[in-house]
This record gives sequence, C-alpha cells and structure tokens, in this order.
Amino acid sequence: MRKLLNQFFVWLCIFFFSSVAYASNNPLPVKFGDPYVLLASDGRYYMYGTGAGAVDGFCAYSSPDLVNWKAEGQVFRGNIPGSWGVANFWAPEVYELNGKFYMLYSADWKVNPTNEQENFRIGVAVADKPTGPFRELSSEPLFDPGYPVIDGNLVVDEKGRMFLYYSRCCYKHPVESEIAAQAKKEGKFDSIEESWIYGIEVKPDLTGVIGEPVLLLRPPVKLNDKQSEWESRSVTSGEVNRRWTEGPFTFRKGDTYYMMYSANFFGGKNYAVGYATSKNPLGPFTKAANNPVLEKNVEKGGIVTGTGHNSITWSKDGKQMYCVYHGRTQATGDERVVFIDKMGVDKNGRLYVDGPTTTPKKGIQKEYKKIAQQRDIKCSKNKIL
Repeated sequence: MRKLLNQFFVWLCIFFFSSVAYASNNPLPVKFGDPYVLLASDGRYYMYGTGAGAVDGFCAYSSPDLVNWKAEGQVFRGNIPGSWGVANFWAPEVYELNGKFYMLYSADWKVNPTNEQENFRIGVAVADKPTGPFRELSSEPLFDPGYPVIDGNLVVDEKGRMFLYYSRCCYKHPVESEIAAQAKKEGKFDSIEESWIYGIEVKPDLTGVIGEPVLLLRPPVKLNDKQSEWESRSVTSGEVNRRWTEGPFTFRKGDTYYMMYSANFFGGKNYAVGYATSKNPLGPFTKAANNPVLEKNVEKGGIVTGTGHNSITWSKDGKQMYCVYHGRTQATGDERVVFIDKMGVDKNGRLYVDGPTTTPKKGIQKEYKKIAQQRDIKCSKNKIL
C-alpha cells in the first residue's frame, strides 16, 4: 500500500509540475504567424506556420508535450520548377489521412495576367512523414474561385464528407455597410474592403472541389449588431480601411459545428478571435454572444496584443483542448510569436479560451530573445528543400 501511495504521489507531482511548466511557457520561442499544431499518430505534436526563416515555404517544429519544441527545419518549398505558387507562402495546415500527410497552404499564383497585387490561391502538398519533405499534389491550385483566397481549413462531417473553409481576401472587395458609411462621414476612409469566409465540399483525394462556394461569415452590416464593435476596431480606430473575417478553424462537438475566426487587421493590436456555430457544415452559422473569446489584454494590465489566427489541438488523452495562436508582446514588438492556452466548451455549449497568458518569471524576455534567435537560425539552416 505504501508503495502504491508513493507511486501515486510521484505521478501527482509529475502532473502538477508539468501543468505549471506548461502554464508558464507563453510566449513560445517560435516566430510563427498563423500557427497550426497536429497531434500525429506517432504521439508527437508538429507545429507549422508562416515565417520562422522559411524560404518560399514552411518550417516545422516537433514536441512530445507542447512545452519542449525541436526545430525540424524547412519541410516544404514552393516556387520551384513546376510549382503553381511563387511568393507569399502563408498559413499551412497539415492533416494525417490514410497514412499520408496533406498540407493546405496559401500562396500567390503564378497565373496573373492582370498583375494583381494579391493573387492568392490555396494548394495541397503531400508527404509520407509530418516532417516532410512535402511535394505539391498538383501543378495547379486546389480551385480557382475567381478572387484571391487564403487560410484553408478542413473538417469532416458525420457522413465522411470533407469540407474546405477559406477566406476571400479584402483586396478589391469594397462593401457597403453602416460601418463604412460612418467611417466616410467621419473622414476616416472613403470605402471599406472586407474579407469573407466561405465553405465548399472537396473531393476525398483533395484534388478538387465539389459544387459552388457558400458564404458563411462576414463582418456585421449594422452598427447596432452586437458583433460590430469588436469586429470593426481596425476601421473605427482609423488603423486601416479593411475589415477581416479570416483564419477559420472548424471542429465538430456532438451535433454542432464550431467555427473560430479572426477579425481586424492581422498586423495590428486589435486582432481578435470569435466563433460561430451551426448544425450543418455549410451553415447557416450564428456568431456567439460571448465574442470575442480571445483578444489583447493590455487594458487589463497584460502585455499581449494582436491575438489571432488560431488552430486547436488536444491532449493525448483527448480530454483537454488547446488554442494555438499568434500574438505580440512588448518584448517581441511587431514580431509574431506562438501562444498555447487551454480552451473548452462548457455544458451550455459556450466556447471559451483561458488566455492570453504569459510567463511571469523573472528574465523571461531576455531568455525569449536568446532562444528565439537560436531556433530561427536552426530552422532556416537545418534543411532547405
């Protein structure tokens, strides 16, 4: 009995101190925007994102516990002979399907006869391992809706059908609204461009789409809309003449689809996360009354701004959800870095995020800069495909 009690005490200490270590780990020393974490079948976590020294592609990190991360180098490179993408490689997400690893990503399409400044499309790359090398599945984007698109995200419904969610870019997409009219009246901006989230079914082998895109989420039209204040801060503050609804991440819990999304300027302090729910993968989606669920905390005495473009991962036993997102601190400045915080859905179906949190220990900012610099060098020089 005494031996069993001692073992129980040891495991309790391990659990407690690992929880404390995790809680005190933000921000991670990883300079990713748009971070995505995959819990693979090998029991390890793999993180992908925008930046971190990658050349025309993406780097990856791996971890056994979401705390200790190892740089795996560059795992995908585009802009090579035969590539459809030539620049601005953004927002990778990796899915393990039928023994393969499929990467969704955004990039500027080389087919650009009118020389558009934003010519983004979404493509697919495939690998045998989560650390790559990933190779393009096709020499063409997944589909061409006729306008620039970014931030691809996949979900599978109860019938096994696969759906793609993406964001139409703000570029050349001016939209009339009461918010736009007010901004013009106040002399801030003559017009407001918007990004909208769409959904569409995709083929099981990820070689194309089925049917036509369906509009799922957009910024509020009315000033008295309860979502209008937080989703319009980039405009009302005079920051930029755009309103974003982007970075969708969708999961199913019971019979409900939860779509998390980011609003406001991705490069500014007001970037924040909300969510919407639906009983069907292609909507209609209803935005939640408790939005935003993740936002800057500087007005509350914190040091974090620009929280957004999140993904979700789970503990290895599947019981705890974690929100993975990028943000900025006073020490990181304009540099986006990764945060991981606990999140969940309560008994009433309300989604919540316990963040943003930061490490309180002394000297963390100096240590962050040191480790971040080391890991960036390792990621960019380890292997360039």
